[in-house]
This record gives sequence, C-alpha cells and structure tokens, in this order.
Amino acid sequence: MSAVDLLIVGSGPAGMSAAITARHHGLNVAVIDDQPAPGGQIWRAVERNTRSDAILGPTYVEGRAVAEAFRTSGARYLHGAQLWQIEPGFRAYLSRKRVAEMVDAKAIILATGAQERPIPFPGWTLPGVVTVGAAQILLKTAGQIPTGPTWIAGCGPLPLLYAIQLLRAGGELAGYLDTTPPGQWRAALKHLPKALRASADLLKGLSWMAKLTTSGVRVERGVTDLEALGDESLRQVRFETAKGSEIVDAGALLVHEGVVPNIHMAMSLDCAIEWDDAQQCFRPVVDPWGETSQSKLFVAGDGAGIGGANAALLRGELAALRAAAQLGRLSSEAAAHAARPVRKALARELAVRPFLDAMFKPRRAIFAPTDKTIVCRCEEISAGEIRSLAKIGLPGPNQIKAASRSGMGPCQGRQCGYTITRILSEVQQRAPADIGFYHVRPPLKPVTLAELASLQPLIDQ
Repeated sequence: MSAVDLLIVGSGPAGMSAAITARHHGLNVAVIDDQPAPGGQIWRAVERNTRSDAILGPTYVEGRAVAEAFRTSGARYLHGAQLWQIEPGFRAYLSRKRVAEMVDAKAIILATGAQERPIPFPGWTLPGVVTVGAAQILLKTAGQIPTGPTWIAGCGPLPLLYAIQLLRAGGELAGYLDTTPPGQWRAALKHLPKALRASADLLKGLSWMAKLTTSGVRVERGVTDLEALGDESLRQVRFETAKGSEIVDAGALLVHEGVVPNIHMAMSLDCAIEWDDAQQCFRPVVDPWGETSQSKLFVAGDGAGIGGANAALLRGELAALRAAAQLGRLSSEAAAHAARPVRKALARELAVRPFLDAMFKPRRAIFAPTDKTIVCRCEEISAGEIRSLAKIGLPGPNQIKAASRSGMGPCQGRQCGYTITRILSEVQQRAPADIGFYHVRPPLKPVTLAELASLQPLIDQ
C-alpha cells in the first residue's frame, strides 16, 4: 500500500472524527500519529485509563467512545510514526521503527492540534519546572503526580482543571498563582452574552474555581513577575503581586499561559498564515471547510485556531466531508446538506471563545523576557543576544536564525519561534504580523541517515 485517497496527520479529536467521516463515505484513509494510541493530548491514553476516570473527569471519558469508533472505522492507523516531510502533490515521508516510508495521497488533513505557548522566564530551564500540559501527560499515561510542594502558575482553563485533578489524585498543591491580569474581566464582559450559548462550559470553569477555593489551597491573584530559583534543580519560587515580592519553597512549578496552533506542517507547505490578535498567535488561513490556501490540504481542530475538543470533532467532520466531495464520493450539494447541522453545532461550541480569549489574554510580560533569560533552549541563546541582533539592520526571524542558530535545534523553533517574533516586534516597534515567523523546512522531526537510506513505499501491514 503506497497510495491512499486521504492522509490524516494526527489522531486526536479532529483526526479521529475526520477518519470516521471519510470512511463512512468510502474513502481509503490512512492516519499517521507519533503516539502509541489515539486520543491526542486531551484524550491521551483514554482507551486504557479507566482506573483514572474519577480523577480525570467526564470530559476525558467522552473520548473513549470516539476512539472505539475510530478503531472500527476501517482507517489504517499508523501509530508510533514520525512524519518528517510532505511534498506538494502530495507525497508524505515518515519513519516507523527506524525505517523510512513514503505514501502518496490525493488529499491531506492536518490534525496536529495545539502546543502550549512557550513562556521563557528566569529559571524556566531548571529541573522541576515543567508545563501544566506535560504534568497532565504524566498523569494520564503513567498515573504520576509531582512529589513535594507543588505550585501552579498561569492563566486559563487548563491550570484550573489540572489543579482539581491533582487534588483528586492526592497531590500536594501548595499554591495557585493566577497570572491573569487584574481587571481583564472587564474586556471580556462584552462577549458574555454570546458566551452564554455555551453556558455548560462556563459553569464547568466556575465549578473548578469554587472547588479550588474551598479546598484550602492558597490562591494568589494578579501575579506578575515569576522566577524559579535553585542551583541544579528547583528549590524555590519567587513571585510578585500588588502586595510585593515573595519567595516560597517548591518541589515542582507547573506553568501555563494558554495554547497556540501547531503551524509547522502547514508552514512547511507554504500555506498562507495570518496573525490572530485575539489569541496572540499565528494560524493557517482556512475556509469554512478547513481548506488552506493549498488545494485539497486541510487543517482541522486546534491547529486551525483554538476551539477545544468538541469543536475539533466538528471541524474534522467538515474537512472530511469536503475531501469526500472533492474526490467524487458525494456531491457538493450532499456535502453542504450534511455540513449544515455540523456548522450549527460548531457555532455553539465556538461561541465561548471570544469571552475566553479576552478573559485569559496573556500578559505582555511573558513576551518580554529579561536579557539573561534563555529563550532558545536547544542552542542556549539568551533574550539579550536576540535583542542585540534585532538592532542590526531590522532583521527578520530567519536572519536571526542564521546569525544565532536559534530555531535550529531538535524542536525546530517550536519553543523559541514566538519569543523571537515578539522580541523583534518589541525592539523594532513593528507588529508581530509584520515580523512573521521562522521559515519552516523539512525534516520536521529529526531523521537519521540510516532511516533515509531505508526509504521505501509504505508497507502494507
């Protein structure tokens, strides 16, 4: 098997939904994912994690039925596969078990989801400092929680959710440092009437806040500066509020300042990208079906703009319907008819987003790290080095990459790309949309020469 009708990258909510819909309409589908099982981040390990259902909550459990439907859909599932290049046309290259393979596809749906927004601050590279998303992965896959006094710092729904999950799991939550700027709720109020269409989501968030408050956990609001302290590992956390600066003992510091679309694959195919001011990030330009500026190339789920798991399911279905119509498996009229209720449901799911985006808009300080702060972890480049280079002839991100090697490490700019853009924006007094992002080139993931030498058509097994 070396050719398919539809290739889907990612088996989270959007990827699974797209595969189920595409198979329903008779498409030959292959799904590539680097994880060992379907579910994506939000439903990671959902098929085998029944013992943790009470800890992770009902939203997590909902993914089990979707994963089961995906498994029985007839789509070929290539798990544990690293996709490292897609050529226009389309030909995809991947590695499984250290063997490189290639597959041709008539259409592609990128369902690669989101990543946590990188937030460099003093001490963020110390062992013991991780993101909330990484801590949640450990909880879902291995049932592990941090030991010792744990502090959570950040804003948005995910830190609240994980705080509740950590308490349910018996963890020691020393404190919650809310970095949401004071008074930001006023900017969100104008979006509240529309957000009430998704009142269940709002009530869920309020219930998390209430549980955290009544649990006896220390909560500090309006936190501004944050610093992790220690020699070879985290020992203390310094934070600042309107009351002043304070230092507390810490065994772990979990940080989170929202998520951003994973845009690397779309950018590698020269898809048009736009700046989303509400979510403070770049995202692919897509039509109502999720189709990009490249014909028959779609982005579904949070990779097209943050919307959550339920929205991702619906976006995956829309993209698959359009792909099926383009490949002649149903008429355009039939696709439009099938999409009508999906679009209505999607509008309900996205109704809350303007409220959340305004309420949890990241504070400006995370985009302006101090000069000594490392911003590119792979190459150990500091913010001061980037600022110095930014003053020489108004360079863009790619010139900064060439001059400093930032963005050339294993993460390929996923951890430093936005910080570089924002530092250039700050120094040059230009908007992030005018600065742009790194040019993304293959390989998208590290690949060995031995794997390249082993390249062969996709093995049908």
